Formats: sequence, structure tokens, C-alpha cells
Amino acid sequence: MDITIHHTFLPHDDPDASLAFYRDALGFELLNDVGYGGMRWLTIGSPAQPGPTIVLHPPAADPGITEDEKRTIAEMMAKGTYASIVLATKDLDGAFDRIQATGAEVMQEPADQPYGVRDCAFRDPAGNTVRIQELR
Repeated sequence: MDITIHHTFLPHDDPDASLAFYRDALGFELLNDVGYGGMRWLTIGSPAQPGPTIVLHPPAADPGITEDEKRTIAEMMAKGTYASIVLATKDLDGAFDRIQATGAEVMQEPADQPYGVRDCAFRDPAGNTVRIQELR
């Protein structure tokens, strides 16, 4: 079998703030910006890894989501418990310093984890956890 990662989705509640974080702090490129019904979907990708992309999407765009579910999603996003992504870099300390210098919210400074990886974590403007692991 030859199955690859094509897209992954992360919610946003402010497309401009999310774009600034992923583009300016993390160095991703904007590949597509689609508006529909007053909402925006942003597709971003890493210049270092063409192919897989992240789609930043309005979390309640699915017409099947109830008002109660929309409130629950908004509450979870505000707490930072709704969505996350794990990225990787060869230079964790350098990446951490550059991202922190942009004013991004630090959740965890670079640290060795008991499960064998070294990583750090930030919160994006929507509250998503962005964990970055060091490639060894």
C-alpha cells in the first residue's frame, strides 16, 4: 500500500491571526485562501516539505453541528483542548527562539521528555497546541 498524508485540519476563529502565526512565526506558506458564506479556509504548507498541507478552517462550518456542539467546540478551543498538531525540526532551540521572538504564546520551553523525545509547545491564536519535536 502507498498511503500518504495529504491534508490535516486545524480550526481557527480568526483567519488573519492564524495566518500571521503559521506564516510569520512558523514560516509556512499560504497556498490557498478560500472564502464562502462569510467564512475562510486557509491552506498552508511548509516550503521544506512540499506535499502535506494544513487546512485552517472555521470549526463550525459543518451544517450538521448543533448550536450546543458549536458552544462546546468554542469552549474547548478557548481552553486549548480541542485540536493539536506535532511538527518537527532539526534545530529545536533555534526554532523555539525564533517563534518566541514573534510573541507567540509559549506552553512549554524545549525539554527532554521521559518518552524519548525533546520538544517544545506553543498555542496558536485559536488555542490549538502546536508541539514541535526535535529530529535526531
